[in-house]
Formats: sequence, C-alpha cells, structure tokens
Amino acid sequence: MGSGIWSTDVYSAAASYRAAKGTSAFAYSDSGARATHEDLDPYGVAARESRDSDEHPDSLAIAVLFDVTGSMGGVPRTLQTKLPDLLGLLMRKGYATDPQILFGAIGDATCDRAPLQIGQFESDNRMDEDLGKILLEGGGGGQKTESYELAMYFMARHTSIDCFERRGRKGYLFIIGDELPYPKVSRRQVRQVIGDSPLRDITTKDIVAELTRAYHVYYILPAGASYAGDGQVLAAWRDLLGQNVLELDDLDAVCETIALTVGLGEDAIDLDEGLDDLDEMGSEAGQAVGRALARLDRRTLAVPEEPGASGVIRL
Repeated sequence: MGSGIWSTDVYSAAASYRAAKGTSAFAYSDSGARATHEDLDPYGVAARESRDSDEHPDSLAIAVLFDVTGSMGGVPRTLQTKLPDLLGLLMRKGYATDPQILFGAIGDATCDRAPLQIGQFESDNRMDEDLGKILLEGGGGGQKTESYELAMYFMARHTSIDCFERRGRKGYLFIIGDELPYPKVSRRQVRQVIGDSPLRDITTKDIVAELTRAYHVYYILPAGASYAGDGQVLAAWRDLLGQNVLELDDLDAVCETIALTVGLGEDAIDLDEGLDDLDEMGSEAGQAVGRALARLDRRTLAVPEEPGASGVIRL
C-alpha cells in the first residue's frame, strides 16, 4: 500500500458530497454497524506495509491509533476534520517527504466487539476512507485499562516499514488515549483477535522494547478525556515511554501536535519554527502544541555530572 498522492480537493469534494446527501464521514459506524469492518480486521493479517516506490522513494511510516472507548470516542471525528492540516504540515512544509499514514482504533479485548481495528499505510485519500470505516463502539471495560498492549503487539510484529528496514530510520507511532495498558499481552487474546499462537503471555514492557526498535512511540493524553491529568496513567506510560508522553490541553490540536512531533523528530524544524508554521496557516493550536512539545524540543539531555565528564549526553 502507500501509492497515490493526497489531494485536499478530493477531500473537500467528498466532504461536500456527504453534506449534500446528509451522510456522515463515519457512515459505517453511524449506520449501526456492530462489528469490525473487514478492511480493518487484524485477524490473519501478515503485515501492514509502508513501502518505497518510484512515486514515493523516501517513505516514512506514521501510525495513529486512538482509544475509541468512553470519552475518547470523539477523537477520530476530530482527526478526520483536521486531515488537510496534518498532511499540509507534513508535506508542504517539508517535515516528511513521503509520509504514509495508518489509522487504527483501540478498544478492550476483554469485552468489546471491536477491540482492535487497523487500517493500511496510505499516501493518498484512502487514509480518509480508512478513518470512515472505523467502528466507534464506545464500549470499554468500565475500569481504567484498555488493550493498548494488544495494539502495540500488532504494530511490533505485523507491520513492515521500508524507512526502517531499508534506511534504518524509525517510523512514528502515536497512541491517543487516557487509560492504562494491561500489564501483559494475553496469548489468548492474541489468538482470538490477531490469529497468532504465542507460547506465553508477553509483558507490556517487553513488547514496548520490541516495538521501539522500529518506531518512535508517543502517547498523547488530551484534555477533556475521563482520565486527563491522572497521575497513575501518566506515571505508567512514562515508565514505558519516558518523555514521549504528551499532555495536550486541546483535543482539536491533535493533528498539529502529531505533525510537529514528526518535524522535530526528523530534524526538519525546531519548536519555534513549527509554531511559526502554525501561525502562518492560521491555526489556533500553537499554545497547546507548544506546551505539549516543550520537553521534546531538546537536542541534549542534562545528566548529573561526573568527574571528567561534560554532563551532557547527545541524543
């Protein structure tokens, strides 16, 4: 996958057509669907692929997975309306030459009908189509955990990305949520949802270590979510991902946050340049994005100084 070119004109035409017909951008879910769309079903999938081609010789894999349970159910609708902003920043501002974006959704494998939904890596307007196929189940288990670890298992073992495999450049994975992962990847749930047959459960720490060999992984906790600012949630994710846990004041700024994070990671911009780009495009997200990304805009990490040491580690 990953062929074709994103067109804002095509996106706008599709939005106008839906408005004229009175249909939703999430027609599959809003029509009363009760199961994972076959195109997003992870069961039996060998790999979702991000590939180089003559059309896209410098592909960069970017995956965005969001919790669709409870208060997080509005996240994909926000993403869908801001897709032109995301692609505009990534491509027109040169943050990434050939971005290929995968969208997916996370639920709870202990109780939901659609605990994991995974699209394809796309370069064109099919990424909008994948968003529209997501089932916004809104379930969850009623506790402070969802199956993030199962999603990370899939991304670690069932994606193949040329940016890493050919050029040694990590892709990007953004998880947007407000709850805890389960402490282990359940082998039973892996069999049921993905179709693999692991010999044993895998600790979430181990699957994160495996995943981060090929991806820069970020967890975004937006304001307005049920557990926004929750100390337990933040501490657990920071234990897994370190500084790559972003608290976002404004859910409407999620696309801009993703784009600038990629720009920073690719050394295409510094934070001030990225915020200037937001101002130029008329975005009101600058303050929220700036606060969320302030800790990432560093090229060095200060550490306690030892005798004879500079006290600085280069990242």
